[in-house]
Amino acid sequence: MRIVFAGTPDFAAEALRKLIESEHEVMLVLSQPDRPSGRGRKLKASEVKQTALSAGIKVLTPLTLRRSKGLEETAEAIEAMKAADADVLVVAAYGLIIPQEVLDIPRGVSPEHPEIKAVNIHGSLLPAWRGAAPIARAIEKGDAETGITLMQMDAGLDTGPMLMEESVPITEKDTAENLTRELSELGAEMLLRYLDDPNAYPPRAQPQGATYANKLSKEEGRIDWGQSAQEIACRIRAFNPAPGCFFSLNDEVLKAWMAAADSGKTSLAPGTVISSDAKGICVACGGGTVLRLTRLQRPGGKKLDVRDFLSGHSIKAGEIFK
Repeated sequence: MRIVFAGTPDFAAEALRKLIESEHEVMLVLSQPDRPSGRGRKLKASEVKQTALSAGIKVLTPLTLRRSKGLEETAEAIEAMKAADADVLVVAAYGLIIPQEVLDIPRGVSPEHPEIKAVNIHGSLLPAWRGAAPIARAIEKGDAETGITLMQMDAGLDTGPMLMEESVPITEKDTAENLTRELSELGAEMLLRYLDDPNAYPPRAQPQGATYANKLSKEEGRIDWGQSAQEIACRIRAFNPAPGCFFSLNDEVLKAWMAAADSGKTSLAPGTVISSDAKGICVACGGGTVLRLTRLQRPGGKKLDVRDFLSGHSIKAGEIFK
């Protein structure tokens, strides 16, 4: 098939890499504009843009795909899509709203299904976790499983008919980082399977009961020790690698990167350090539960396992985290 691809982060780049290696032909790539990155805040191209350019594929980075007076980049992108004469638009974590005008440009995946012009790789088992951060929100909520849904795109927020769906378990060691990597590989494999025989996967309506995955904010990362240890542990894993969870000790802000609910119980006030050793820092949480912190970071420092962290930073029983 002739394909236009739209995506931005590494989650999407994995699918693009597999498409480039396949017998399908990627005619054009759309990605979000370069963004400031790192301490120097230098502009950095998205993973999708880098992948496409390294393969010699044309990349356009309009700020929006909605037509508006004076937006030449948007008009250029729409005309380039028309010129690509694609069978299908493949979208994965693009991050921009795609209007119906653009979704209607491709010819369709097959003569039997000309209505399927745009296919989205979504990181959840729809209708659960429609929206911007489905993988992280599934971990944060403590879901037992998540997965990939290939769906026919429409103008709504992840509301289109489903084409394929496969699940994976969420373990207590999964972070948003490693689970995103796992799902990106699954999504790429499912996409190729679908494109090789689209008629084998007819569209079907999503069930009722949608939930929504709002974008993560830095403010949400502050740990509320009044929550249960399990809730805090899930949020720490969900916010790893970004934006991260944090708390204060003696006016110093520390980041927590890994933690697990401990089997013990306590009567101490939430936020009180119960014990501190190479196995972890145990902290009292809501409902008498106990959280064991195992990976931490000081401002400007590296992420360290608790053994290495405590060798250069003393935390004692009885101290209060805020």
